[in-house]
Amino acid sequence: MLRIGIVGLPNVGKSTLFNALTAAKVPAESYPFCTVEPNVGIVPIPDPRLGASAAVAKSGKVVPAVVEFVDIAGLVKGASKGEGLGNQFLAHIREVDAIAHVVRCFEEPDVAHVEPGIDPVRDHDVVTTELALADLATVERRLEKERKAARTHERAAAPEVELLQRVREALDRGAGARAAARSAQELATLRHLGLLTAKPTLCAANVDEATLAAGTGPLVRALAEAVTAHRQGAEVVVFSGKLEAELAELTEDDRADYLREAGIAEPGLDRIVHAGYRLLGLGTFYTVNENEARAWTFQRGATAPECAGQVHSDMRRGFIRAEAIGWEDFVRLGGYKAARDSGLLRVEGREYLVRDGDVLLFRFSG
Repeated sequence: MLRIGIVGLPNVGKSTLFNALTAAKVPAESYPFCTVEPNVGIVPIPDPRLGASAAVAKSGKVVPAVVEFVDIAGLVKGASKGEGLGNQFLAHIREVDAIAHVVRCFEEPDVAHVEPGIDPVRDHDVVTTELALADLATVERRLEKERKAARTHERAAAPEVELLQRVREALDRGAGARAAARSAQELATLRHLGLLTAKPTLCAANVDEATLAAGTGPLVRALAEAVTAHRQGAEVVVFSGKLEAELAELTEDDRADYLREAGIAEPGLDRIVHAGYRLLGLGTFYTVNENEARAWTFQRGATAPECAGQVHSDMRRGFIRAEAIGWEDFVRLGGYKAARDSGLLRVEGREYLVRDGDVLLFRFSG
């Protein structure tokens, strides 16, 4: 299951976002360190493709894919040295797969802020700097250990020393550890070491409703430039914590009407979830029949047997073939029979790379 940690300075909207995502009632008072222990919520992933496929198959049960969100205590300047709740913050963030960094981009006199004035670039830099400083301390300790191992002719240590030196250089110039990795294997090594800046990160800009309606604003543009300078290709997702909190109190039908009247195509929370999938290179495939329609999360580039193994380990061991069709064709044609008759239900073997949106039937020997 994908685990996303919600991080940021105190009072930027982390717990408000978490409440809206999970419909939980986590305290969101406007004072620092309201959240001490991390709150955890399991959120179904919005996916109209699943609903449409289930309707065609008349599935008795619909099971969406889910993501786990972790609301982590607010960080302050000096956290890497234990200031505020820094040690707890850093320990909890090491346990997540990806980071949603919430940055405040709205003025509200009644909501206190730990720094004077609203400056999203400054706030972004405070958090990223503290993560980098924590990583730098980890790298220095590991380098000393690996250098000793290399000096005693333990060959395996030498490549890691070179990698760690690159990481240190990247951290010194303001880039994260992720920028130093030259391969998926090196990136996996950095994650194994618990480096915070090796984690995929998206930036969630908490804005007022006027900025949300416009799609951007001066504060958001300034933040986007800072994020791009720090991490090439990083994504900034705009949402309004206040609006999402209001939506969380409405029924599904009323929520749809509210969004339509506001001219908003997709709730900010849905955009954050989908951005998390893009961030980690994830996709969704479906298994659909009259009993159940289910969405499954997979790593893009996975083969059919690997995806079959997510459904059941026996399916991977005894994999024979997969019958595959894109969900659009599945819905348009009205199910498997019409898909077979039209020749659009493909027979794929062990080397088939599953595509996002595939509806799959796995054939295996039991």
